[in-house]
Amino acid sequence: MKIQELKVYTPHLTLQRLFYEETLGLEVFNATNDRFSVKLGESILVFEQRETATPYHFAMTIPANKEKEALTWLKQRVDILNYEGNTIQEFKNWNAKAIYFYDADQNIVEFIARNTLNNQTSDGFSKAQLLEISEIGLPTDAIDQSFIILNKTLGLEVYDGNFERFCAVGDANGLIILIDKNSRKWFPTNDTAYPSDFSLIAKVDRSTFRIEYKNEILKAEPITTTSKQNL
Repeated sequence: MKIQELKVYTPHLTLQRLFYEETLGLEVFNATNDRFSVKLGESILVFEQRETATPYHFAMTIPANKEKEALTWLKQRVDILNYEGNTIQEFKNWNAKAIYFYDADQNIVEFIARNTLNNQTSDGFSKAQLLEISEIGLPTDAIDQSFIILNKTLGLEVYDGNFERFCAVGDANGLIILIDKNSRKWFPTNDTAYPSDFSLIAKVDRSTFRIEYKNEILKAEPITTTSKQNL
């Protein structure tokens, strides 16, 4: 699954724009009084103003051999979220390493290097190596039912976990992270996992789909290319 566009909400639109544009130095476009977009490689991250918005957990893929350089790059811009004294977290069962930090909304943002993607590069790390959005967290009290929707509509399978507390659905390119909102908190900070509204456009094989999570109700449907404008 390739996440082409992800829309989340923010109670601090101006601060978020400053963070992504000035602190991280990323390209911001389509900015209006109530939203802006950020270019992240092959993906677009959209922030829309909403006073009641709650934090998210999402990830961006970086080249598989660049986690140490990415850490150095990030340390010049943000505080790194440590876990048990480590700034780079290793996930052996995923053959991946990750770095975590907060943005201006206290969203947990993750840079993840996945060796299974074979996307190594000899270039020095820069913002150009933020390749795509590859994860969005979906806290729920119905992991099994959420999986059924994603499986039946998009054909996604379980990547890791089960239906009890944690279930990653999709593949190494793109994952929906289903967690039980009542019994699990976000790694690595133990922050509350809010069932925050979001919507996204994803491509699976040659088909494009819209996924929407609103008021703790998950919907997924196939769409045409022209429908992307309505995200």
